[in-house]
Amino acid sequence: MLTRLFLPSSSPPPPSSEKHRHIYSRFLNPLRFFGLILANLNDPHSIKILSGVFLFNSSQQDPSSLGSPRLFSFLLERITLVQMAACLMEQLKAQPSWVVLLLVLGSLSLFKVTFALLKWVYVTFLRPAKNLKKYGSWALVTGPTDGIGRSFAFQLARKGLNLVLVGRNPDKLKEVSDAIQAKFGKTQIRNVVVDFAGDLSEGIKRIQEAIEGLDVGVLINNVGISYPYARFFHEVDEQLLKNLIQINVEGTTKVTQAVLPGMLKRKKGAIVNIGSGAAIVIPSDPLYAVYAATKAYIDQFSRCLYVEYKKSGIDVQCQVPLYVATKMASIRKSSFLVPSTDGYARAAMRWIGYEPRCTPYWPHSVLWSLAYSLPESIIDAWRLGFCLGIRKKGQLKESNSKGRLHWRPTGA
Repeated sequence: MLTRLFLPSSSPPPPSSEKHRHIYSRFLNPLRFFGLILANLNDPHSIKILSGVFLFNSSQQDPSSLGSPRLFSFLLERITLVQMAACLMEQLKAQPSWVVLLLVLGSLSLFKVTFALLKWVYVTFLRPAKNLKKYGSWALVTGPTDGIGRSFAFQLARKGLNLVLVGRNPDKLKEVSDAIQAKFGKTQIRNVVVDFAGDLSEGIKRIQEAIEGLDVGVLINNVGISYPYARFFHEVDEQLLKNLIQINVEGTTKVTQAVLPGMLKRKKGAIVNIGSGAAIVIPSDPLYAVYAATKAYIDQFSRCLYVEYKKSGIDVQCQVPLYVATKMASIRKSSFLVPSTDGYARAAMRWIGYEPRCTPYWPHSVLWSLAYSLPESIIDAWRLGFCLGIRKKGQLKESNSKGRLHWRPTGA
C-alpha cells in the first residue's frame, strides 16, 4: 500500500497551467493522503510514514505556501478522531453483550440528563416572557391585599394591565388600589369585595357583574389559607376544616368558572393557580394534611383544564412555590432560598403562559430536584420532625395568648 504513493502510475497526469498545478498541490494530494490514512487506520507506524511523506512533498512542491500544511493539520485532527472511534468500536466488539448494553443505557441516561439541564437553563434564564397584554387588557387577582397576591397586582400593573382586585377587606382593597395608581397612574382598577369564607355564591355574582364587558385575559387565583400552626388531623376544628375547603378549593374553582366563559368567547386567556410544594414537591406534609390535600386538588384541577382548553387558546398553569416570606408562612425575612413576595412575583411573571406546572423561583426548582433524589422515607421523617417543632411553638404561643386574655390585676 505504501509503495503506491511513490509510483508514477498511481498519480493522475500533472496539470499544465500554474493555476491548476496550485490546485493540484493543495487539494488532490491531501485527498489522496486522507484516503491512504483511512486504509491504514489500524497501523500507526504506516500513518507516521505517510504523514512525513506528505509534509515533505508539500514543502518541495510549494515551499512558500502554507495551504497544504494547514490542510494537513486539519485532516490529521479528523483522522485522529476517526482512529479513536475505530479503536473504540474494536474494544466494544471484544466486550460481552451485557457490558455493551450497560454502556448504551448509561450513554442514553447521560444524554437525557444533559438535555434536561440545558432545557432548564434555557427556560429559567434565557426564555423571554410572554406579552400578557395579548391575552386581554384586564387581569383579575384574588387575595391581592397582602403577600404574593399583592406583588402580582403590582407586577401586572407594571406590564400595563388594568386590574380587578377581589378581596375580603374593603379598606385594604382601597389601600392597595391607591398604592398601585400612585405608582402606575394609567392603570384602571375595579375593587370587588368577596368574603371567600362567607356567602360564596353572592360573591361570585359580584365578580361576574364587575367583569361584564371587560376583556379579562389573565386570572391569578391566589386566595387561600393554611393552618394557624401545624396540628394533627384530629385536632383540626370544624370551622378551620370548612374554611380550608371552601376558600382553597371551592373559591378557586368558582372564580375560574366565572371568568372562563369570557376567555372562551375571545379564544384567549391565561389562568394561574397558586399551588404549593406541600402537595407536589415533597411526598407528604404531615400535620398540614387538609391544606396539602387542597393544594393537590389545585394541581390536578389546573392540569386537567390545561389539557381541556389548550386548543381554545387558554393557557392554564399551576405555580408551585416552596417557602416565600409571607404572613401565611410565618416568615418575615427573605433569603436566597426564601424569596420575598416581590422577588417571587417577578420570577413568576416570566412563566405565565408556558408549562402547566412550574416552580418559577429557580432556587426552589433546585431544592425540588434534591428532594426527588432522596428516599421518600427520609423526607417524611424530616418533615414530621420539622412540623412537630412548629406545632410545639404554636401551642406555646396560643397558650400564652390565652393567659394574657384571662389575666386580671389583683383587686380588679
